[in-house]
Amino acid sequence: MNERISKMRRKVKKELDRNRYEHTLGVMYTAGALAMRYEEDIEKALIAGLLHDCAKCIPPDKKIKLCEKSGIRISEVERQNPGLLHAKLGAVLAKKEYDIHDMDIRNAIASHTTGRPGMSDLEKIIYIADYIEPGRAELPNMKMIRKLAFTDLDKCMYRLVKDSLIYLESKDIPIDRMTEKTCRYYEMMIKKKEVR
Repeated sequence: MNERISKMRRKVKKELDRNRYEHTLGVMYTAGALAMRYEEDIEKALIAGLLHDCAKCIPPDKKIKLCEKSGIRISEVERQNPGLLHAKLGAVLAKKEYDIHDMDIRNAIASHTTGRPGMSDLEKIIYIADYIEPGRAELPNMKMIRKLAFTDLDKCMYRLVKDSLIYLESKDIPIDRMTEKTCRYYEMMIKKKEVR
């Protein structure tokens, strides 16, 4: 691993609790494996995976204040559930605290909780790696989803986002509209592929 990533890793370790740091390493290495599979930039995938939760352990009130200070728009759902803000705030901190100017990396961090229509392959890789990393608790259909992650990013995105929506609805948790838009987008993408 190069010195730049090693330095970031030491800094991230200080910002996260033990479990979150272990998860972060799992996401970083899973993202690297997916980047190899899809011939994406491995270093960018490792960095995005390492930094995807860099704002996760910031207390909720502080997350809101930092977002407001940074000019990040906060939706009503995010105000109700400030934990969602760690992705957008993490993208800002990646630039300010870790000197990451690459927009694809920052977009991958920003979109890893809700997804978004038209994600780059790196964004999809980070979203998926966050769900399937080896330390993640077994979710429904995990074997199939892990296999799908290495065969078709778009189908895997759709399945993960759809499963997330089903879970949130079953728990009566407010749903971010971007998650719904992401689900519809990848459903259409799959239908287009099937028509070809």
